Amino acid sequence: MDKLLEKAGTLIEALPYIQAFNKKIVVVKYGGSAMLDENLKKKVIQDIVLLKLVGMQPVIVHGGGKEISKWLEKVNIEPHFVNGLRFTDDATMEVVEMVLNKVNKELVQMIGELGMKAVGISGKDGSLLHCHKKEVEGDDIGLVGEVSEVNPDIIFDLLEKDFLPVICPVGFDKEYTSYNVNADDAACAIAKALKAEKLAFLTDVEGVYKDFNDKSSLIEKISISEIEKFIENGQMGGGMLPKLSNCIDAVKNGVNRVTIADGRVAHCLLLEMFTNKGIGTMIVGDQL
Repeated sequence: MDKLLEKAGTLIEALPYIQAFNKKIVVVKYGGSAMLDENLKKKVIQDIVLLKLVGMQPVIVHGGGKEISKWLEKVNIEPHFVNGLRFTDDATMEVVEMVLNKVNKELVQMIGELGMKAVGISGKDGSLLHCHKKEVEGDDIGLVGEVSEVNPDIIFDLLEKDFLPVICPVGFDKEYTSYNVNADDAACAIAKALKAEKLAFLTDVEGVYKDFNDKSSLIEKISISEIEKFIENGQMGGGMLPKLSNCIDAVKNGVNRVTIADGRVAHCLLLEMFTNKGIGTMIVGDQL
């Protein structure tokens, strides 16, 4: 009986969050270890399907960097990096599109196996992601794109017809040249265009730390002005900086809250969305 009451308590704890997010758009950036471990992958998809079933409108934006690296090795394409970023030539771009579409349809299939209707698209479909060539510190990194405009009509159409959109980050420019887009950047741009209630980044870290070397310094909730001060003071740097910049950009442009959560934790999305404590770090506007 105690176990049954504990389960009932969990459901009651989730109730206000289910009410608050009812019919609201939640963009999930899915990548990292959660895409590589089959057990974790199933749990993430279960979480997202449950969000849909309780009345939310989830949208998945996924990456596939490690899978791309694996396939480049298979076809004997030597990787070339500029300032730590993969240079994307025409041959690499072909592999990128092939792999991302393969991953995309695998996720659609997993969602379908749970009885939910999903549609997999890329940023090319419906002219979703318009891009321009991205440069890093003046260096040419090839066919890597920066999102210049989002046309979200196709996503709204899918949501209206009760489909779960699954998006891979490939777009094109005015000349219809294909570009590989960083999945974090794509998720941020799409969340802004949709005016999403929430953007959740599934990562390979627990969240944002005041001091990365002190794991007890995890920040549960922080405003964008506080984050900007941390960055200005040099307290946050390295690989987390681009993600934090996306978080700040999203919140400043209509996304109510952004969460950086550890995708290596089973059912991390349910823990984040439906519990009082949550997991990871929540980034909000200064007024919240």
